[in-house]
Amino acid sequence: MEIEWTQTDPRTGERCFVRARKFARRWQFATRPRRRTNWQTVTHVTREMWETLLEALERRSVRPEGVTDDDLAAVRTLLSRYRPPPEFDGPPPASDPPG
Repeated sequence: MEIEWTQTDPRTGERCFVRARKFARRWQFATRPRRRTNWQTVTHVTREMWETLLEALERRSVRPEGVTDDDLAAVRTLLSRYRPPPEFDGPPPASDPPG
C-alpha cells in the first residue's frame, strides 16, 4: 500500500512531496522536493506525517482499497506512543579548568 501527499517543509517553507509505503507490515516514509526527483528516505518521521497518514487511511477505510482495521489500529498505536526526538541545543558548556 502506498499513500502520497504534499506538505510544507518546515526547514525551507517550500512544498515537498511525501510518500508512506507499507511493506512487510512496516511503514516507510520518503520525501522529495520536486516531481521527477529521487525519493529520499526519512530518518525521523514527524508527528504531522503520522497524523496525515492516519487521516488518509481513515478516508480510504470506507472504500474497498485494502485498508484494514488492523492498519488503522497500528497507526493509532504508533501515534499514541510517538515521542519527538530530543532537541540539540549545542555543545555542552565548557567546564572551568581545575586550579
